Amino acid sequence: ARPSLIEYLSYNLNFLSVLVGPCSNYKDHIDFIEGRHISQRLKQHAAAARNGHNGYDRTLDVSPLKAVCRKLVVCCCCLLFFFVVTRSLPITFNVNPDFVSHAPFLSRLTYAFFSIQAARPKFYFAWTLADAVNNAAGFGFRGMDGSGKPCWDLISNVNIIGIETATSFKTFIDNWNIQTGVWLKAVCYDRAPRHRLALTFILSALWHGVYPGYYFTFITAIPITMAARALRRSIRHHFLGSRGLKLGYDVVTWMATQLTICYTVMPFLLLSVDHTITYYRSMYFHVHIISVLAAVALHRKHKPTEDSKSASSSSSSSPSSSQCQPVHSNNNKKVL
Repeated sequence: ARPSLIEYLSYNLNFLSVLVGPCSNYKDHIDFIEGRHISQRLKQHAAAARNGHNGYDRTLDVSPLKAVCRKLVVCCCCLLFFFVVTRSLPITFNVNPDFVSHAPFLSRLTYAFFSIQAARPKFYFAWTLADAVNNAAGFGFRGMDGSGKPCWDLISNVNIIGIETATSFKTFIDNWNIQTGVWLKAVCYDRAPRHRLALTFILSALWHGVYPGYYFTFITAIPITMAARALRRSIRHHFLGSRGLKLGYDVVTWMATQLTICYTVMPFLLLSVDHTITYYRSMYFHVHIISVLAAVALHRKHKPTEDSKSASSSSSSSPSSSQCQPVHSNNNKKVL
């Protein structure tokens, strides 16, 4: 049924998340408002509780207290890090004229890396605090895990461990601003008939606001994502034969991912066109150039040749057999 006006306004102006989120599903929100949020998620465990499986023969303790305390500790750590480290590594120093003119490239790259790393905790703080506030109010219960412990991460917006250990551009994106990513996938990526990746990044820039830096960040992310997909598809399987090779691959891809994220996100924090262009020039546009070349070269490598196309068409003995041919790489799977 359609929500009433007051239900609609309640969802959009929910005081728990109106400032910094997190975004939540309407059904989850209305279940919370009407008192069904936790009880519905416990129903699936009722049978196991009656049968005494997985510890469900005892009364379930789904209190958010532990989750809230844990998240508040994370907030305190992020706040301490901000005052001690972040303030000593200002983002704007990346475009300081003296620094750009006199520091060697590796020094500029190193400072950019550490200043971006130091800037993340302020986002971690805001999202984790918002998550804790919702949990304290009783919203955000996902259900019980396999060991019978309550999971209060239904609307969590950030996975700090996932971000800091990400070995691919996609993994980083999947763990950053999670609920907004879910919303973008539902309203744009899954619905767009073509150019879904580009349209989703452009919508994300529009959603964030009007600062030019936002658009530099998300437009830059388009060729980087395409190149990362193609590169992973081309080389990853060569490093899965042994633990040593896999470890080496993970270390290299972690470094590449973090440096690429640093380059991509810098305009998001610098905001202005002048500062963004100054930064890109100081980095010689190297990530733009590498990602475009890699995306084009690897796309051609994976693109079927005319000979293979004709061979596959000649091998088809009937119209029905052509339906069994492999689909084009531009299929409908989500590969963000």
